[in-house]
Amino acid sequence: MTALHIPEPVASFIETVNRHDDEGFLGAFTVGGSVDDWGRDFVGRDAIKAWSDREFIGSQGVLTPEEVTVSGGTITVVGDWRSNHANGRSAFTFEVDGDSITKMTIREG
Repeated sequence: MTALHIPEPVASFIETVNRHDDEGFLGAFTVGGSVDDWGRDFVGRDAIKAWSDREFIGSQGVLTPEEVTVSGGTITVVGDWRSNHANGRSAFTFEVDGDSITKMTIREG
């Protein structure tokens, strides 16, 4: 199987998530960054942290990427998400600005 090429900063972000590195996870977002988790919006690092503590890093989640699509400043990674909170194939769409993530959107993969 051919290795997927996931552009930065998303490749490092996924490694950070899979290590359950809470500080690195939050630091990947711009100060005003946001997460849209199936239509629930969390804006700013405090809101993202509160969500992540329950449902993302805090639930020991691991993403195994299966597909990658790049369109301009948007990178979509579809993969298998496993955690203590939710499991299944999910699409993670990232909007990036330089080496930071401005928005992560999670939907069904």
